[in-house]
Amino acid sequence: MIRHAKSDWSDAGASDFERGLSKRGKQDLKTISSYFSLQKLNPDLILSSSALRAQLTADKLAKKIKYKGRIHYMEELYMARPETLINILSLQENSDESIFLVGHNPELTELGNRLIREDFTKLPTLGVLAIHLEIEKWEEIREKVGHVDFFIHPKQFKYYMPKQIRITWDKRKDT
Repeated sequence: MIRHAKSDWSDAGASDFERGLSKRGKQDLKTISSYFSLQKLNPDLILSSSALRAQLTADKLAKKIKYKGRIHYMEELYMARPETLINILSLQENSDESIFLVGHNPELTELGNRLIREDFTKLPTLGVLAIHLEIEKWEEIREKVGHVDFFIHPKQFKYYMPKQIRITWDKRKDT
């Protein structure tokens, strides 16, 4: 689960659905996408809310990790209840073993708390909560079937950015 990068509130006329990314959101995306690239995190499928800030987040991450698949932008992921998100996941192809789900809060935090046995407080902007689900098929997804694989967010790199991330981040000055 990936919450979209920090959104831009400067255009007072833009609807919530149309908000893009702030300068900080774009910087944070470079950091997190560099981490993904270093860790060789590449999903079988990316599902993204069709809200602009989520689309931009999914696009930038996919580009950095050289994702070759198609990104599915879904209106159903915008302001979706956790039950809806679980239902959407349950309908995915079993050949897609790993899925990036790019969306919004509070829905992603609620989904995380439904799927894992631990308590999870809040998914910050561009926070990544990787959950290992103990299921064989997507149709088996239900509450409390997973555990946290890892959790990262941009602020943890604020004061210390490992050299490897700085190097991959610097290679992408053009984005």
